[in-house]
Amino acid sequence: MKNKIYVIKIGGNVIDDEVNLASFLQSFAALEGYKILVHGGGKLATQMAAQLNIPQQMIDGRRITDAATLKIVTMVYAGYINKNIVAKLNSHQLYAIGLSGTDGQLMKAHKRQHPTIDYGFVGDIDSVDGDLLRKLVEKNFCPVIAPITADSEGNLLNTNADTIAQEIAQALSSAFDVKLIYCFEKAGVLRDVDDETSIIPLITKNNFQSLVEENIIFAGMLPKLHNAFAALEKGVGAVTIGKWDQLKTIANKQSGTTIAHE
Repeated sequence: MKNKIYVIKIGGNVIDDEVNLASFLQSFAALEGYKILVHGGGKLATQMAAQLNIPQQMIDGRRITDAATLKIVTMVYAGYINKNIVAKLNSHQLYAIGLSGTDGQLMKAHKRQHPTIDYGFVGDIDSVDGDLLRKLVEKNFCPVIAPITADSEGNLLNTNADTIAQEIAQALSSAFDVKLIYCFEKAGVLRDVDDETSIIPLITKNNFQSLVEENIIFAGMLPKLHNAFAALEKGVGAVTIGKWDQLKTIANKQSGTTIAHE
């Protein structure tokens, strides 16, 4: 029987609020067993770019990353945000260790190629060293992963944190019973984005397309669900999407939206 491991991704809206972040990290630290935290970037990189008069461009929620922006996101994501989270988790008696995709060749990536859009220094992942992560967690370390990777030539790349969480979950699925959780500011996938009670408790491949066609699922939620289904296809045991302050009940599938094959 495989040991259970949680791969949990926390979004920028929580990272931007010190009180909410502290509350979430306390709940995260209280989860029993192996766990890995993947974090996004929040608004700090955008704020720093504005202070330095570096224009920012977003397409479908993805940041176009030129050379100047790459320096900012690396400093902010893999620097301040990552170490702030690590320090807070260590105050809860965890052995948190801050990493990015570049450390120990944890992730191999390449610069995104798109037929019409130049995303700049944005990376897509080729592979994750699941064995390195396995060794760390089995030594009771708690990896905290920043969304920075690199290509084979050593060029840094800004990489989507949702996708990193999915790829990590897949890489660990042969060794662990993996529970992938996406935490953000909503209570789950909602039928009405303005009604927190309209949670869709279960999304399967059978009803996913109809939810898209009805325009219930759109914009930023679409890539999250594509990542969820991709993870399930590659052996991840369960995927749940829910609110950051309900982590314990999400982990027990008592709240949020569960993504399943059937």
